[in-house]
Amino acid sequence: MNSTAPVITGIGETEYSRDSGRSTTRLCIEAVLAAAADAGIAPQQIDGIVPFPGGPSAEDLISTLGLPDVTFTAVPHLGGASTVAGIHLATRAVASGAARTVVVFVARNGKSGTRIDQRVRTLAGQQFRTELEMVHGFGTPAQWYSMICRRHMHEFGTSRAALAEVALTMRANAQRHPGAQMYGRPMTEQDYLDSRMIADPYLLLDCCLESDGAGAIIVTAADRSRDGRHSPVAVLAAAEGHPDSPDDLCGRADLFNTGLGKAAPRAFTEAGATPADIDLAMIYDCFTFEVIHQLEEAGFCPRGQGGDFVLDGNIRPGGRLPVNPHGGLLSHAHIAGMNHVIEAVRQLRGDAGDRQVDGARLAAVTGWGDLGDGALAILAA
Repeated sequence: MNSTAPVITGIGETEYSRDSGRSTTRLCIEAVLAAAADAGIAPQQIDGIVPFPGGPSAEDLISTLGLPDVTFTAVPHLGGASTVAGIHLATRAVASGAARTVVVFVARNGKSGTRIDQRVRTLAGQQFRTELEMVHGFGTPAQWYSMICRRHMHEFGTSRAALAEVALTMRANAQRHPGAQMYGRPMTEQDYLDSRMIADPYLLLDCCLESDGAGAIIVTAADRSRDGRHSPVAVLAAAEGHPDSPDDLCGRADLFNTGLGKAAPRAFTEAGATPADIDLAMIYDCFTFEVIHQLEEAGFCPRGQGGDFVLDGNIRPGGRLPVNPHGGLLSHAHIAGMNHVIEAVRQLRGDAGDRQVDGARLAAVTGWGDLGDGALAILAA
């Protein structure tokens, strides 16, 4: 590994719940301190900060932890793709020398505090939202994204069974993770089919959790990680992308066109890898179909074949491409994908216990946000 290559040396998270009973700043501090301890560094060594938008700020962290000299701060604005885009920013800061030790974090009370119907008011293109969509009762991500799913069903014959396969796989995965919100709550196919309709074709169990909690990672250069507690996980590549009309989904010429379709080729080229080389994937599963959609747009299978890909058992444990062994946003927790990054690091360290993917050496982590912003990171043991 190149001595200046960016690596993840520390991970930290709180418990995930429906009611944390703490402020988001408190959650943030808990996760950052845990990540610093995991990296084997003093928190005061942090000199770069990449917060998730809409939560605690860099200034909150600086003042609370007494960080003496922060030389780099940046906030990505890609909705749920901001976590992976934050890794992109952190690696660039480390590689350029703008900072030596960068923390990337997400802290939110997404169930007990600011919920999704409030967070969408910060999306781009509010003139479309308020004047053309909301007046017709069309105002939630489930409604917007269900259009993409329904179009895929129309064009490619994607089935309800494929959506169910994603939901059931994520819930089964969560049964092997005691920290998952849905741990101890297995799901049957009939449970899935009996869940109420939210936005056709999405049923309740096609939709991700709303969660309270926080997670953080520490990014530094390989030559500064030698005294860490764990073997560092290399960030081979990280890239972001935006759809052709990032402020509007309803009028988009191609509903399947997302930022991930642009980011993925850049990331794989930078990493010197192909989708076939990936051992496991953390896919931003805000809805069941988004696993199918992003598998296609990231290049793991051709467009239109994602439904068959999951129905063939490829995303299950032991499959060709295990997806979200922790249970994902659907059954582990929704912390804007930071828990996906943390799980990827655990898997590449070989520390995932009963859910460990054998031979995991290369992992991909996707991000999906707002109206189709996308990001992809490729991590290596």
